[in-house]
Amino acid sequence: MGTLYFVFRPGRKAVPPKTEQPPPDLLAPREPARGAGDQEEGGVATLPRPPVEEKEEPPAPPVETKPELELPPPSAGRMVRLRARLARSQNALGRGLLDLLSRDKLDDDTWDEVEETLITADVGVAPARAMVEELRTKVKVLGTRTPEELRGLLREELLKQVGGDMDRTLRTAPTGERPAVLMMVGVNGTGKTTTCGKLARSLIGDGRTVVLGAADTFRAAAADQLETWGARVGATVVRKEEGADPASVAFDAVATGLDLKVDTVIVDTAGRLHTKTGLMDELGKVKRVIEKKAPVDEVILVLDATTGQNGMRQARVFAEVVNITGIALTKLDGTAKGGIVINVQRELGVPVKLVGLGEGPDDLAPFDPEVFVDAIIGDGKSA
Repeated sequence: MGTLYFVFRPGRKAVPPKTEQPPPDLLAPREPARGAGDQEEGGVATLPRPPVEEKEEPPAPPVETKPELELPPPSAGRMVRLRARLARSQNALGRGLLDLLSRDKLDDDTWDEVEETLITADVGVAPARAMVEELRTKVKVLGTRTPEELRGLLREELLKQVGGDMDRTLRTAPTGERPAVLMMVGVNGTGKTTTCGKLARSLIGDGRTVVLGAADTFRAAAADQLETWGARVGATVVRKEEGADPASVAFDAVATGLDLKVDTVIVDTAGRLHTKTGLMDELGKVKRVIEKKAPVDEVILVLDATTGQNGMRQARVFAEVVNITGIALTKLDGTAKGGIVINVQRELGVPVKLVGLGEGPDDLAPFDPEVFVDAIIGDGKSA
């Protein structure tokens, strides 16, 4: 029987059993489908990156630029400079009167026409009759008939009726360290707030410092309007939210004026003419509260010169409610009839101190009776 020998060779490993290999294409890494936006980096396909959303930058806040301060012209001579404008709207009265007085025969009918001309110019019935009687007597006694003589007589009489000797000083200068305090009163629509702004502008043109108090808190537009006026000329404006207590605003305005040591404080008040009682309560309270800080130097009633007799009715109500010290007549350059200056002074017993002769910012002027009368009768002088 034969012998079997097993020979072991060192260093050789057993051969592992055969396993079935997957097809070659299954071993290769699967490439994703590439689109138009795919890129290859170093030969390796990459998926498209999602678009980056650009964040919108918030708009830069608007840069607030303070309006360039204006330097208004001084108030001196304003009435003279505006005389030509005044003459254009008022000299129809003077021409009509001179034409009547220059007639060959000055009978009763002519004098009735003179009186009627004066009444239609808003002079008022009583002042018109007084003027006619005075002129009639002078013409009869003196026998003056030349145009120059008649113009002189008419000028003299108009000046007397306008009140050439009335004190028209507007108290706007400080007393010691206390500013002058002015209250502006009047019905809404007469130009009251605008008059406050124009007066502040005029005073600053004269070298004064001004605080404006927006105490008409029932009209938001009034405070905005006043702030615009103040910003243009550098006047400080004190205001509160719409509907705030007007007396509180007025008090704060005067307190601010005292703190800043300004020359003048101008307080704009509400102009609601509902009932006399309500008006009295409101204006009376504002004045009393102001006077806890400082006396009120002026209470100026602002009247629209174009309203005629309706304006006179309003004036009487305010005169009964508060102690008026002066009148500002606005819109005297338009359809207004200059005779209202005579009538309103006669009715209220206080002088016209300011007149508005246009829409421009510098069209408010201290009232000058002589310039006014000369503009009416046309004295031949240049403006």
